[in-house]
Amino acid sequence: MKTIDSIPTSKIQRASKLIQTGAKVGVNYIKYYGDKITKTEAEAKENLNINNASDIYDGLKQMKGSALKVAQMLSMDKSILPRAYVEKFSLAQFSVPPLSPPLVNKTFKNYFGKQPNEIFDTFNATSINAASIGQVHQASKDGKNLAVKIQYPGVAESISSDLAMVKPIAIKMFNIKGKDSDKYFKEVEDKLIEETNYINEVKQSIEMAEACATIPNLIFPKYYPEWSSEKIITMDWMTGEHLSEFTAHNTDAEKSNILGQTLWDFYMFQMHNLRKVHADPHPGNFLITKDTKLIALDFGCIKEVPNDFYVPYFELAKKENLANPEFFKSKLYELEILRTDDSKEETEFFTDMFHELLSLFARPFHVEEFDFSDDEFFGQIADLGERYSKSTELRNMNGNRGSKHFIYINRTFFGLYNLMHDLKAKNVKINNFIKY
Repeated sequence: MKTIDSIPTSKIQRASKLIQTGAKVGVNYIKYYGDKITKTEAEAKENLNINNASDIYDGLKQMKGSALKVAQMLSMDKSILPRAYVEKFSLAQFSVPPLSPPLVNKTFKNYFGKQPNEIFDTFNATSINAASIGQVHQASKDGKNLAVKIQYPGVAESISSDLAMVKPIAIKMFNIKGKDSDKYFKEVEDKLIEETNYINEVKQSIEMAEACATIPNLIFPKYYPEWSSEKIITMDWMTGEHLSEFTAHNTDAEKSNILGQTLWDFYMFQMHNLRKVHADPHPGNFLITKDTKLIALDFGCIKEVPNDFYVPYFELAKKENLANPEFFKSKLYELEILRTDDSKEETEFFTDMFHELLSLFARPFHVEEFDFSDDEFFGQIADLGERYSKSTELRNMNGNRGSKHFIYINRTFFGLYNLMHDLKAKNVKINNFIKY
């Protein structure tokens, strides 16, 4: 894979890169209007999506950081974007062009004050794995095989300006209006800043590994604070396939069910027992060992779930509460989905909309065991997402809905459901670790 010798770090450099990308997208639309003359609308639109996804991803991968992280987050929700975007943006999860070896050594010395070979017995300056915020290198020390994650230069410093550039696109895409919409962007900004603090990530990783140590079939690497810093993390080298690589070839239903149960238990234990959760459930953060154990990685993004959100959120998931209109509506107010200044039409529309959404998404919680291989269930999710994305009635209303906590909690469940479906996990026991 081609390596990168420099990353645009200043606001002007990064804005210029986005402008260049925007110009390419403009050319793609000109091609699209030409295609409509000789092709069907569906064929022309598919070509447009493929070309735009490729050009946008190519621009973002050169920038690294929060702009690429937003693409990664969007790729996890397969009901929002066309497939061409999902497939391209999902590469941001664990497969982007890495820094060149000379830039790696320079960056490491800037962060740690020493060259890698002054710290480790061996260090491979060619990256093994590159993602949105950092890349991973293989090393050894005192007989231990190690993974060393190095943060890209300028990532932490450019988060605010990157999000300011992305904000107008997000406002249009998600129909966000109103003076208090900044709370959503502040939530994303705060979590991204948190993810760039590797000292905090090491602390969270150690705490999560200790708290979840009793979950069967789940493995965590050991972390080494003495060989880590604010922008470098050193941990055990873990051997296994990325979850997406495993699912691409696996035909063993028993393995799928074992791994699916482990993954589900891991998330339910966090959500219900710890009240904080690994809010980055994409395939690049999970490895599968040869003996069918699940390795969990990357705890930079941990979302704490406050009680005043947790209680009404999971009360709405209960079947009997979905069947109680007055109780259901009261919880929508608690979760800021309904607002006191809503018109009668808005109140009715969003009550009906969220009742339909929750009745579908909460379906796994209404049974003792659930089949996540069910294509019909996930097809209904995709159809529902597509229907509301095209709703002119929704576009004419204020899409600024819900507590800020929805951003990462919904992201967690979207990602988890998609991973469970990728695994084709069946007969998953839903309430293994729930303790209210």
